[in-house]
Amino acid sequence: MSGAYLYAAARTPFGRFNGALAGTRPDDLAAAALTGLLAKAPGLDHAAIGDVVWGNANGAGEDNRNVGRMAVLLAGLPVSVPATTVNRLCGSSLDAAIIASRTLESGDADVVVAGGVESMTRAPWVLPKPNRAYPARDVTAVSTTLGWRLVNPAMPKEWTVSLGESNELLREKFSISRERQDEFAVRSHRLAAAAWDDGFYDDMVLPTEDLARDEGIRPGTDPAKLAALKPSFRPDGTITAGNASPLSDGASAVLLGTGAAAGRIGLAPVARVAGRGVHAVEPRMFGFAPVEAAEKALRRAGIGWDDVGAVELNEAFAVQSLACVDAWGVDPEIVNTRGGAIALGHPLGASGGRLLGTLAKVLRERRQRWGVAAICIGVGQALAVVLENVTGEVSQG
Repeated sequence: MSGAYLYAAARTPFGRFNGALAGTRPDDLAAAALTGLLAKAPGLDHAAIGDVVWGNANGAGEDNRNVGRMAVLLAGLPVSVPATTVNRLCGSSLDAAIIASRTLESGDADVVVAGGVESMTRAPWVLPKPNRAYPARDVTAVSTTLGWRLVNPAMPKEWTVSLGESNELLREKFSISRERQDEFAVRSHRLAAAAWDDGFYDDMVLPTEDLARDEGIRPGTDPAKLAALKPSFRPDGTITAGNASPLSDGASAVLLGTGAAAGRIGLAPVARVAGRGVHAVEPRMFGFAPVEAAEKALRRAGIGWDDVGAVELNEAFAVQSLACVDAWGVDPEIVNTRGGAIALGHPLGASGGRLLGTLAKVLRERRQRWGVAAICIGVGQALAVVLENVTGEVSQG
């Protein structure tokens, strides 16, 4: 059994819905992330890439027909480089990295690229095919941007409530106030803006022709501004556009390999995939699923929360992030120290790759050995990965 190591990470800036990246096809975003990632390893023979595993949640428009393979071809890689596309909704690119790590550990490949893409702006409307030709009734176009669509009537109604309503239920269950949610959101924007100002993302994010930085960050956000926003899902609710992640466009990629592949890649590894966890719950409680996913990943890594020095949690909603952090009992100050999805954006299929790349760099920056990346997933799932910093830059304290 060979270990699985992260060698490099790259992503596009994340654009707002109908924002700067609205004119860019998702397969072009994917190709850009793939090209930018491989530019970090100029000595790597691209023909040596054993597989490309790509995440994508919607797949109903320009990202159909295996967008991972489209990215390989558009990026000009050898046609001998294979690729597959996986869909675990919001966790798709983290799932891609997990699959890639298992491929390396099993010995089926020495070098694998994982990543993901989503253009929520360009997700199309779809029409269901009629049971017979020329139906004499109206047909409704359904948006594929986010959430349930074309729901099977056999599915229990309580499972198919909106993502926002699911999180209002979570807020009720754990008594998490609007004030805490808004404060968490302000922190996300503040830390994301500081990270960009400090140059943290400069070597990770690939500027495009249309966008140089993540488009959704609002440095001037404060609790008073967020408190003025109306609830989005209930008249008396607490979840608003300000304390939830926005619809976004973007792509991310990570270069993974065995330890023995360092010479072929031409880089030293920066982190080892030490543990993985997947967990499922009742669909409407999806926001809380990362709690047990992370616990499973930690057990498989052979460590506990006391060993963890950094956490990257997706931040789909402030309320679910707070519920998870509270349940873990970790110091909130080690969570999303460089901002999260509320500020940076949440292009569904790309977010997991962002988490891994950011976590590996935060571990080096903070000189910590162990870190956890976790993400909640619609329809009641979550994934988590434990990374070990292998650069040698680890505090002994």
